[in-house]
Amino acid sequence: MGQFQHPNIIHLEGIITASCPVMILTEYMENGALDAFLRLNDGQFSPIQLVSMMRGIASGMKYLSEMSYVHRDLAARNILVNSNLVCKVSDFGLSRFLQENSTDPTYTSSLGGKIPIRWTAPEAIAFRKFTSASDTWSYGIVMWEVMSFGERPYWDMSNQDVINAIEQDYRLPPPPDCPTLLHQLMLDCWQKERSARPPFSNIVSALDKLIRNPASLKIVSQDGAGPSHPLLDQRGAPPLSACASVGEWLRALRMERYEDGFLQAGLTSFHLLEHLSTEDLLRIGVTLPGHQRKILHSLQDLRVQAGDPTTARC
Repeated sequence: MGQFQHPNIIHLEGIITASCPVMILTEYMENGALDAFLRLNDGQFSPIQLVSMMRGIASGMKYLSEMSYVHRDLAARNILVNSNLVCKVSDFGLSRFLQENSTDPTYTSSLGGKIPIRWTAPEAIAFRKFTSASDTWSYGIVMWEVMSFGERPYWDMSNQDVINAIEQDYRLPPPPDCPTLLHQLMLDCWQKERSARPPFSNIVSALDKLIRNPASLKIVSQDGAGPSHPLLDQRGAPPLSACASVGEWLRALRMERYEDGFLQAGLTSFHLLEHLSTEDLLRIGVTLPGHQRKILHSLQDLRVQAGDPTTARC
């Protein structure tokens, strides 16, 4: 870790050996882990800010791959954010050096230890084979985490369900309001054949192009576009029909901060929500565009359910 010198790699300041256990000292990252930071600031960053974060992560991973290192545990929880919103790759507990003289540098775990299933490429899950290409797969999941503001990949699916879905070539759908080009880049990272996945140098170039042309980020994927699967439709938030109250629904959406506002506005039953508008949300106090979109997206699902005679209603 001490050999890494890059603005998007956490900097090692020193090692404390006089204590037990031995401790490492790194630069201070004011905003902590990326996943928790995004959840705390849900909806508060523009697409170009999110792309800039992802670009920094990709730049750090490009550096690692050029150093012949594979991270093996790339996830938003292992990205740290400083006060300037600079993202830095950290947690090298699973990283391994790859011999440059190998025609196909692959690290194969002989111990069969635990691996982070939701972030791990299928060949790494099946054969414990890790390369920069398997890091690319993980990076695609990190992109999805960023664009969903820290949502858990594959929601509440079991690890085995995730493995089964991936084996059947199903991929995560775009997060709400995700630019089409970003979701396509995610899908490129999730190619089954690792040789078909873009190297990090190409990913950095693609994100640089988007940053130079922010208008391209205005073309938004339709929710559910691309490959889908019944399991992948089990979003983190249950449908309204599964909630006993408006408060429970808001908590499922992680929007419980607005529960009092809904109550004061008299929106205490589901039928009163069906025609809720952005203007109504503003009056309630929902001012963040990302939160407005999340609530209205869930309400759109309600309208779809209402048109399905097999769907139970609250």
